[in-house]
Amino acid sequence: MTTFVSSLRQRYKSRQAQETRLAWMLISPTALIVFGIVIFPAFFSVWVSFHNVGLHNLNDVFHAPFVGWENYQKVFNDFAFKFQGMQSWGAAVTSIVYSFAATILTLVVGLVAALLLNRPFRGRGLTRAIFLFPYVAPVVSVVFVWRWLLDPRPSGVLNDILMRLNIIDLPMAFLSERGLALLIVILFESWRYFPFAMLMILARLQAIDNTLYEAAEVDGANTIEKFWYITIPELRYILGAIFLLRLMWTFNKFDDIFLLTGGGFGTKVLPVLTYEFSFRLFDFGRGAATAMILLTILVVFITIYISLVMRNVEE
Repeated sequence: MTTFVSSLRQRYKSRQAQETRLAWMLISPTALIVFGIVIFPAFFSVWVSFHNVGLHNLNDVFHAPFVGWENYQKVFNDFAFKFQGMQSWGAAVTSIVYSFAATILTLVVGLVAALLLNRPFRGRGLTRAIFLFPYVAPVVSVVFVWRWLLDPRPSGVLNDILMRLNIIDLPMAFLSERGLALLIVILFESWRYFPFAMLMILARLQAIDNTLYEAAEVDGANTIEKFWYITIPELRYILGAIFLLRLMWTFNKFDDIFLLTGGGFGTKVLPVLTYEFSFRLFDFGRGAATAMILLTILVVFITIYISLVMRNVEE
């Protein structure tokens, strides 16, 4: 027994044990913060989605009645969620269309911008700084600039220009027309976040060995062939990573759409619907169920993407 206690003391006082205790002491504050603001809320949202939680029992939420799948059934049966034809896509279909269209357009614009900025020209540094403005500017400020440009009154900037050019006779309410409003939201999303894709792609472009292009030029390859057979294969990993990241972020995007259109006129996506269920109807169970549906759809798309696209990239 004495030998065992002595062994424990030596192990406790050893350098490895001291370093282990120090490591736990250093990471414990971060671990507590992550648990408090990420892990616990995530599991708590799953719990809330199966219970009837509202203003009437918010002060005693852990004793809320269990309702099973009832909240999910309410979401699926809600007219704002389900597909009702081409005139009304519903939040689920709108989220998918919006997320994929905005992500693809962001990737394309970012690729074009990166290719342009990868070439040496006068004022390249200033141009890069200007291109970064949409990404670093506060979302509230840029949204209100866009709303000013798209003002439905004749004094609106875009309306005034189009009417002066005799393209339109009467002012248009760009953010209040179904279809057009969604297109503008997609354009805004791609304009705001293309600098992120541009920076990532530009960093990879500058790391490509220039001798590959020189060898291709010696073999008689033109600009398009060099882009298709050298540039794109060298960028495939970074393009895949950007697509996956932007798809996840766009699918969960709330503030851009809410500030531009409030989720009206065919732009209601699942994050906006989650907000409305939770903080307008004060049905927190249904809001949590909507968030879980959003998460499930996102996980399905990510799984398909990783299993099909990324596997082909690795091969």
